Formats: sequence, C-alpha cells, structure tokens
Amino acid sequence: MDTDRGHTKENVLAVAESVPQHPILGAAATLFPGYFALVMATGVVSIACQLLEMRILALMLVLVNWIAYPVLWVLTFVRALRFRDLLFRDISDHQRAPGFFTIVASTCVLGTQNMVVLGAVGIATVLWWFGLLLWFVVMYTFFTAVTVRRGKPTLARGINGAWLIAAVSTQSVVVLRGVIDVAEAPPELVQFQVLAMFLIGCMLYLAIIPLIFYRLTFISLSREDFSPPYWINMGAVAITALAGSILVLRGETWPMVEPLLPFLRGFTFFFWAVASWWIPFLFALMAWRYIWMKDRFTYEPAVWGMVFPMGMYCTSTYQFGRAMGYGFLDPVPKLLVFVALSAWLLGMAGLLRRISRSLFRR
Repeated sequence: MDTDRGHTKENVLAVAESVPQHPILGAAATLFPGYFALVMATGVVSIACQLLEMRILALMLVLVNWIAYPVLWVLTFVRALRFRDLLFRDISDHQRAPGFFTIVASTCVLGTQNMVVLGAVGIATVLWWFGLLLWFVVMYTFFTAVTVRRGKPTLARGINGAWLIAAVSTQSVVVLRGVIDVAEAPPELVQFQVLAMFLIGCMLYLAIIPLIFYRLTFISLSREDFSPPYWINMGAVAITALAGSILVLRGETWPMVEPLLPFLRGFTFFFWAVASWWIPFLFALMAWRYIWMKDRFTYEPAVWGMVFPMGMYCTSTYQFGRAMGYGFLDPVPKLLVFVALSAWLLGMAGLLRRISRSLFRR
C-alpha cells in the first residue's frame, strides 16, 4: 500500500512539473478524466427543477451545460493531441480511468435534460446515438485496459465509488431513450437493446458494489480515502431505479416491456430501497471525516461526483413515486431538490474560485 501511494505521488509531481504555462494547455494537461461529472450534476439538478416546476432555474442550468460540455470536449481533444502519454496513463489507471465513463453519462444526461426541459427531440436523439457509441468505446476500452495491465494495485488502492460510473453510464442510455419515446414505441430492436442495457447496468452495480463494500468495512480507511466519488454508491443505484421507473411508465406503449412489468416493478423497488439505505451511511461517513476527524473541505473535481447522486436521488424518487403510484413520496423530492441545488451552488462556487485563482496566478 505504501508503495502504491509513493508511485501516485511521483506521478502527480511529474505531471505538475510538465504542465505548460498556457492556460488552455495547462488545463488540458491536468484535466481530470471524470470532470464531465460537472455536466451530469448540472443536468440532473436541472431536470429535477423542471419536474418540480422551477423552470427558470432549469433553463439557466441548460445554458450552463451547453457551455461546460463543449469546453470539456475541447480540453479532452487538446489533451488527446498534445498530451497523449498522460491520457493513455489515465486509461489504465484503476483510480482515474473510471472517470472516462462520465463522458458517456454526461452525453446522455445532457440529452435527457434537453428533452425534459426544452422538448428538443432532435438534439436528444442525436445525443442518444452519440452516447450509445461512446458507451461501447469507453466500456470495452476501460475493462480491457485494467484487465491486461501489469502491476495492478491492491484492492484498497484500486477500487472506489467511481467504478460504479460504469453502471451509471449504462443506465443513462436507458433513461434518455425512455424520455425520447413517450407517446409511441421505438422499433422492437431498440426496445430490446434498452431492456438489455438496463439489465447490464444492474449487473455492473451488483458486481462492483460488493468490492466497494468490502473495501469500506474490512480495510483500514483514512479520512482522505473517503472521497466524494463514494457518493456514486448511492447515485448508481438511484439512476438504476430511475431507469426502471421510466421503463415501468413505458409499459403501456412499449410492447416488449409489458410482459416484464411485474419483474421491473420489483427490481426497481429493490434498487430505490438500496439507494435510500446508502444516504444516512454516507452522511455519517462525511460527519466522521469533516467533524470527528476535523478535515477541511476543499474543492476538487471529484466533488461533482457527490452533487450528481443528490440530484439523481431527487429525480429518481419523483419518477419512482409516479411509476409505482406512491403519492406519499411526493414531499421527498420537493425537499431534496433544495439540498441538490445547494450542493451544486457550493460546487460551482469552488470551481469558479479555482478558475479565477488559476488565471490570476498566470
């Protein structure tokens, strides 16, 4: 474990020394692979605002996302062209590589946001096909790279909540298609593919979460080890419950879904209940780190991996209540949307502060 930490520190120092002074090149060189979680968090909070009749805020967040998403793609392309070695290093890094799944998830969340808030069917459809293509590329590149890599880290150093973004990205494809085809069913092949991806997303969560749970409960945990990506433990299962709820709501119009409705209802209830279970535990771990251990909260790119699950649970609970007919759950998203908005505002304040400091130093 100490050796792994030593190598990590050496890599960080090496990257820091090689960062160019040009602001765009510097940002591209140090770009965190999971920074697209900013788009995911902004999109899901916007969707929650739209569903809960806070349209002005929803529209403002659409604008934010259409600034953030292209900027992140530009930085990614610059990194691929100018800093290919750093990019390839990240692809096989057990800690950083899962962040690439945020590219898939952000594309589909952006499509869902545009569909729900603006009713932009054309944009949403293009983003769905793009997200589906990205899913195949990122999914099999990631798992192949970490499987064939030599010198793999220990479980303690290699696994964290970010691995579950693999499940998040899969379910984001399901959710986007579900909000596009509301009035009439898509072709049977598309319905089949969406149902299959829902089950693949469930498999990924159920396969990865035991490793994370084992790491949390049986391996020594320092305060630095409990980082924001562990909130994806809840976010991944919340979006799975959302995807299941969307499929249940499409039961009347999608012929291939109708025979599976009893199974989908039960499985969706299971995942929503698991998402609910995680929330007090994660808040308790946050209290342990920042209150008991007196750690200082500072902005880091991975913070968006904490904001996204909060917004996702809000949206998931709203749609879960509609799909299951549980009207007594209505007050939950109405309250949690303000928690998600507050978390988003704190994250954005931290990001803007970091950008201003970076520009001022240069």
